[in-house]
Amino acid sequence: MAKFDVVDMNGKKVSTIELSDAVFGITPNENAVHTAVVNYLANQRQGTQSTKIRMEVSGGGKKPWRQKGTGHARQGSTRAPQWTHGGVALGPKPRSYNYHINDKVKRLAVLSALSDKAVSGNLIVVDKLAVEDYKTKTVVDMLSAVKAGKKNLVVNDAVDAKFVKSAANIPGVKTTFAGSVNTYDVLNADKLILSVDAAKKLEEVLG
Repeated sequence: MAKFDVVDMNGKKVSTIELSDAVFGITPNENAVHTAVVNYLANQRQGTQSTKIRMEVSGGGKKPWRQKGTGHARQGSTRAPQWTHGGVALGPKPRSYNYHINDKVKRLAVLSALSDKAVSGNLIVVDKLAVEDYKTKTVVDMLSAVKAGKKNLVVNDAVDAKFVKSAANIPGVKTTFAGSVNTYDVLNADKLILSVDAAKKLEEVLG
């Protein structure tokens, strides 16, 4: 089990904590991580793109010219795909891009992402992540004190409305709770900031 320094919200070291190698010390599996990230991004797609086919565009009720004798190719409607203002052939329609991956692969990907942050020194453990009032400056000062990065994922053990609201307007900061950590958010952050309780909850859930 690896030891990590625990700091308070002022950036001062207050203790150390041992984190399980089964959660924060495995060899990252790149294939699992890639699979999980592609799945996550696909599931974020709204799939609302839509084009009109020939039966949905207005006009085109009359045959442009008679079938034979004009020298032109035969045409049945001015709203066929080859015409200007015609319908779109084989265009996109609303659909769902959602699909599921194996739970074991998803779990391995999260463990790989957490371990990568721990090994690379981009994991910051804070004794407690909480604010007394709805105040953005408190969270900004905390991030500066603990030497956070440009993009940070801040994880608490449970949803703290005051802390979440206080951090909501800070660019590059995303807050979540231990039960909702996903591979993409961990990889996308420069620094992973965990409360002690969140680290223990992750060990309990994923260990």
